[in-house]
Amino acid sequence: MNAINRLAAVVSLASLLPLSALAAGPGTVEVTHWWTSGGEKAAVETLKKQVEADGFIWKDNAIAGGGGAAAMTVLKSRAVAGNPPAAAQVKGPDIQDWAALGLLTELDDVSKANNWDALLPPKIAKIMKYDDHYVAVPVNIHRVNWLWINPEVFKKAGAQVPTTLDELFAAADKLKAAGFQPLAHGGQPWQDATVFEDVALSVLGPKGYHAAFVALDEQALTGEPMKTVFAKLQKLATYMDPNRAGRDWNLAAGDVINGKAGMQIMGDWAKSEWTAAGKVAGKDYQCVPFPGTQGSFAYNIDSLAMFKLKDENDIKAQNDLAKVALEPTFQIVFNQNKGSLPVRQDLDLKQFDACTQQSAVDFKDAEKGDGLQPSMAHNMATSLAVQGAIFDVVSNFLNDPKADPAKAVTQLNSAIKSAK
Repeated sequence: MNAINRLAAVVSLASLLPLSALAAGPGTVEVTHWWTSGGEKAAVETLKKQVEADGFIWKDNAIAGGGGAAAMTVLKSRAVAGNPPAAAQVKGPDIQDWAALGLLTELDDVSKANNWDALLPPKIAKIMKYDDHYVAVPVNIHRVNWLWINPEVFKKAGAQVPTTLDELFAAADKLKAAGFQPLAHGGQPWQDATVFEDVALSVLGPKGYHAAFVALDEQALTGEPMKTVFAKLQKLATYMDPNRAGRDWNLAAGDVINGKAGMQIMGDWAKSEWTAAGKVAGKDYQCVPFPGTQGSFAYNIDSLAMFKLKDENDIKAQNDLAKVALEPTFQIVFNQNKGSLPVRQDLDLKQFDACTQQSAVDFKDAEKGDGLQPSMAHNMATSLAVQGAIFDVVSNFLNDPKADPAKAVTQLNSAIKSAK
């Protein structure tokens, strides 16, 4: 059963409690999120400054760890207690789950006044709505299927930028022979799943990926192609740092930035670390689609779900946050810091770097066919319960060099069945 659904039994009790304390003075907007790395902190600071400039109080509730898992645990506890924050970083299907519990507020006034339907890509607007009302605001579009490369390391090793999985393995062999760590990686479940997802998208293609991780089709989950996914993942693991367990993603990114490693498989938020280090896209680093996923765009939308409040001043602060999040000034500064693509469709991207400009082109191309796919690893494709089941199978597989790909496929299917 979805963990969110288990809250339903206690939400009726929580609804008897005050959703926020009445307060005098300027409104306060408390924001629960997990933007905690160096580059991410710089990005969220832009949102805080704009809200404060509008005369409201920003209360930051940043919770690091687990790709948002720790933040979700705190959010669920506070929701049960009848004391949710004004806004929380909630993504994908979970937005619908929270709204179904009656805990999210409708943003009709601010969304209509600012013409959100015209500003947002239709697929993204749909994710932000419940019963055709906006209950969340998107702040960006992340692409998950990126490969980050240190070109100086590649040059020293005589490696070529890969476009296929076989070319990726060949480049990794050259990096390894030259004394570099081929692939920087942090051994955390969500990072393991990110790599698994990219390999799956490469091997299965966008239609096969959708069948497996969005439709949860048993044939797609148990077929020979899925065994190939695990076999390729197993080979990829041989190029990772053996001491990767528990390491945060930004520390792994640092290994590529400082020239210790040649590559990292990570979403475009990794670019925020390169930017914070003063590096320039196309010169100091390269971003290319994960080999074999050209034409596909695995998306991860950062969004803020808005919870019901009672204090009028706090509601004003909450509406201001929702408004600011989609204004051009914030969209530009935030996404330049975050490494992501602005969610607004009307911005001039000339002031963004080569990676973001390429991301925009690839997004529009993928949107025309089947290439635009929600990220399983980043809460966009399925419930947290199913996602957690996948995480367990993938991490256990990666941590066992002798694991059997065929057995892993069986375990994956069984785990997903149990989690539905």
